[in-house]
Amino acid sequence: MEFQSREQADNAKLVKAQSHIWNHIFNFINSMSLKCAVELGIPDVIHNYGKPMPLSQLVASLQIHPSKTSFVHRLMRILVHSNFFTTKDVPSNDLEIEIGYVLTDSSMLLLKDNPLSLSPLVAAMLDPIMIKPWNQMSTWFKNDDPTPFVTEYGTPFFDYASHVPKLNEIFNDAMASDARLVSKLLKKSN
Repeated sequence: MEFQSREQADNAKLVKAQSHIWNHIFNFINSMSLKCAVELGIPDVIHNYGKPMPLSQLVASLQIHPSKTSFVHRLMRILVHSNFFTTKDVPSNDLEIEIGYVLTDSSMLLLKDNPLSLSPLVAAMLDPIMIKPWNQMSTWFKNDDPTPFVTEYGTPFFDYASHVPKLNEIFNDAMASDARLVSKLLKKSN
């Protein structure tokens, strides 16, 4: 009996360790789902609806390929789990209950018309140009480059951005959006 309980405890530790690794492997899905929501304008669509937005209305309001409509529910589940949206039961036209999506404080900061919008920060930090250097970390640790960005692109970030107008623009927009939020917080604390 003692052997069996020890084996069960060892198995539980093993599953917990595996789960920990899996969570880190797939954690990028949360970031990419956030980026997708911002690019599709989901926070703005829900905000403009003015009340909890049923999935059917959300899908109808998004400019997505018809073959992808069944996947919006999965995207929203990730975003709800990540606390970017909450859900509220709403009655549908046929008197059944449907899930409605509601903004959270975090998703309010993703609205394009919000003066404190952090959508530009999401766009910049999750742009492939900014993500790619993270794949070079182990190489960077083995060389004398000052940053993984230099390892990936052969030049420092600001030199690279000065030759890539798209990157320069999204980075400047990101820094400005973040600075507006920080400035507002600093003004309130004084």
